[in-house]
Amino acid sequence: MKLRLFVPLILAVMMSSLHAQSYPNKPIKLVVGFTPGGAADYVARNLSVPLGQALGQSIIVENKPGAGSSIAADQVAKSAPDGYTILLASPSSISVNPALNSKLTYKASDLLPVSKVTSSPIVIAAYPGAKINSIKELIAKAKQDPGGLNYSSSGNGSAPHLAGALFGQVADVKMTHIPFRGGALAVQSVIAGDTQLTFGTPPSVLPMVQAGRLKGLAISSRERSSLAPGLPGMREAGLPDYSIEFWYGLFLPAGTPPEVVQKIFDATQIALKNPNLKASLAREGTDVSTSASPAAFAKFLAEDEKFWVKLVKTTEITVD
Repeated sequence: MKLRLFVPLILAVMMSSLHAQSYPNKPIKLVVGFTPGGAADYVARNLSVPLGQALGQSIIVENKPGAGSSIAADQVAKSAPDGYTILLASPSSISVNPALNSKLTYKASDLLPVSKVTSSPIVIAAYPGAKINSIKELIAKAKQDPGGLNYSSSGNGSAPHLAGALFGQVADVKMTHIPFRGGALAVQSVIAGDTQLTFGTPPSVLPMVQAGRLKGLAISSRERSSLAPGLPGMREAGLPDYSIEFWYGLFLPAGTPPEVVQKIFDATQIALKNPNLKASLAREGTDVSTSASPAAFAKFLAEDEKFWVKLVKTTEITVD
């Protein structure tokens, strides 16, 4: 009788082992919660090639924008836990959205951490016609006209949104947040003069700054960075108490076999050592930043969540 009870368990273990040995035997989907042209899309498309080479399968990038990346996170959380659907996520999906919205149809625990892949500062840039040339001028103008300056971001609950909210808190100014469905759309609104300012990710903003279509004011780290030549850090810009950075990482549906998780982690480490990938990301203001193991990434997330949840509470942002 006891043997009969163990048979299903033994079969399940055997099937999981066989699946892990044959994985991957078909194309893999990498889901991104923002529109094409933004930072998440840029990282995903650059990572997909060396990651696919390391896994021996093609990786198809799928953009699922909306709800501050919650739509993409929900899709992956509800996907089959077989390693064929991967989420490229930022703090928005993992920490911020669950803290902002109690009605989310997924929980952070529905997603299994694999590895961090990049880290970056936020770039603060202005519409040239707004005649704002520095952080000090930005603060002065915002104080003169409370709520009159509009800043764009890649969506409610996104890292750029939080960066703008924190800036208002630290600088003691009021600005109006205008969310978009991705970084590229947010940047285009500033180029057109529909909004005066953006808090954006480097791949979305730096090319436009370098082309003279946006006026770069500073990066959100305290010190200058080689990732954004010519832009001051916040200490130099005159707001030393302000600092915020963000990351992207890979996640799988909870329940994915550990052997598959490890295969994807190992392939990620190989991909992130690719010199072409490193150079491509660096040109757009993004650093390769990996984890020692899936467990180490999970430990990092537990600490990182405290920062983002506290920021949501202290800035009192909402999913307006």
